[in-house]
Amino acid sequence: MTTLGLNAIDWLIIVIYFAFIIGLGFYLKRFTRTQDDFFLAGRKNSAWVAGLAFLSANLGALELLGMAGNTFKYGMYVAHFYWIGAIPAMVFLGLYMMPFYYSSRIHSVPGYLRLRFDEKTRVLNAIAFAVMTLLVSGINLYAMALVLHTFVGWNWDVSMWFSAIAVAAYITMSGLLSAIFTEIIQFFLIWFGLFLVAVLGIVEIGSIDQIFARIPPSFAALWSTAGDAGQNGMAVTWAGIVLGLGFVLSFGYWTTDFLVVQRAFSARDLRAARMTPIIASFFKMAVPFLVIMTGLVALILAGDPKSGFALLNDGGQINYDSALPLLIQRYYPAGLMGLGVTALLAAFMAGQAGNVSAFNTVWTYDIYRALINPKASDELLLWMGRVTTIVGIFLSVGTAYWAKSFPSIMDYMQAIFSWVNAPLFATMLLGMFVVWITPNGAFWGLLAGMGSSFFLFLAVKFQWIDPTAITLSSTASDMAANFWRAWWAWLICFAITIVISLFTRKKDKSELVGLVKGLTIEKAMQDIPFVKTPEFYGILSIVVFIVLNIYFW
Repeated sequence: MTTLGLNAIDWLIIVIYFAFIIGLGFYLKRFTRTQDDFFLAGRKNSAWVAGLAFLSANLGALELLGMAGNTFKYGMYVAHFYWIGAIPAMVFLGLYMMPFYYSSRIHSVPGYLRLRFDEKTRVLNAIAFAVMTLLVSGINLYAMALVLHTFVGWNWDVSMWFSAIAVAAYITMSGLLSAIFTEIIQFFLIWFGLFLVAVLGIVEIGSIDQIFARIPPSFAALWSTAGDAGQNGMAVTWAGIVLGLGFVLSFGYWTTDFLVVQRAFSARDLRAARMTPIIASFFKMAVPFLVIMTGLVALILAGDPKSGFALLNDGGQINYDSALPLLIQRYYPAGLMGLGVTALLAAFMAGQAGNVSAFNTVWTYDIYRALINPKASDELLLWMGRVTTIVGIFLSVGTAYWAKSFPSIMDYMQAIFSWVNAPLFATMLLGMFVVWITPNGAFWGLLAGMGSSFFLFLAVKFQWIDPTAITLSSTASDMAANFWRAWWAWLICFAITIVISLFTRKKDKSELVGLVKGLTIEKAMQDIPFVKTPEFYGILSIVVFIVLNIYFW
């Protein structure tokens, strides 16, 4: 494969970026002296710093390549992942769950499970999360490799290993501190480097109205075709969207996935921690104008024989994730193309850094210290975090090749989330708001939820059952099956947790102070006007969310 238009100026921009990021890692190493510095960035960040890092950790391969590719595949329905699939959950995290997380001074989400329930529930979730993180981490390595493969012409093996070594170089030195600093830089790079793709695409097609006029009607609506699965590109009804994506997958990801929640843990006080996901929610709502439009432009151009535009084809399989890189190659001249490629690489490095920093924290605290060395010193935990970072990145290379085998990384991601995050949300919801839920109920409910989700995934994949049996409709896409599988996993975990809790020993209420609603002292914010409270900004975010859904109905 030959390079696609990179010249000396483009290369200079890319090299400067990598040199700067790695140099920043060396610089920040001097400020990383303790385990809190490495794993929680010292808990010194403002709400804005934590908020931008919170979203940037999410703006990885899934949000850019995956969503653009899925827009090509499913149309406007992909906007559901940004709006109903994110905003209510982000606001709920900030207003209702963050006080429990932040006030307990935990290092990780599994750490909360240990305090609320017991060690076995913590370890079960820690192991599941560590495996999930490595799988997701592979997606970002694959995406970085796709860009290098497409633009630079390197083969897949060289591209994969270069991507792994580049991320390892700066995360190993200063952990979350390095990740957050680079995520802030990457946030602005993503917007400056990629926004022009959507603008130039709209210019080539003619206007936004022309774009919606030239795509299939089933691809142009958000809710109006949700009554019939056969009338929309994703082949899913409103029930699957609301229950599977809007409730279970969304809340499961945004409120329990340590990858993003860890950024809020780094905030300097409780108010900043609560504001972190709410600030991020406003930027999250704007991302579709960057990604969805790009995917729709690619869809139109690919359907026009005169455009000369076609997605990559690997071994007879269409690579939907190549839509965005190929549009950058189409629109950007020398120099600007280097900025676009750097923006893509920055996004994937942000996602990779987020996964790796979450993985090393969960491994070090919730597996190594909990099971292997309970008396580990501060210095040993810091060393273990650095070693785990390197090991995690190289394990991710293996999962990157698996991600490459999927037609779309979005299908792969939602399958993973339905295995782990969906049932975990049931456990966390019951644990935080129902005082009589027991440790045994939580453990067996979580195990049943994860096991049932994975079994349903295998049953559909190997055609043991028809996917319509899960989706309760006459048609079913891979994404619809993901939504409904998440719902069933949540429901099974929820029900079994309650049933077993009715017959097993409960923890004393004195052990649950600060961990459960009703047993936690509500700290009123003294002398703060309502317009400056997290509640005000949470309401404002929900209002904007409702307006967007009505406008694009």
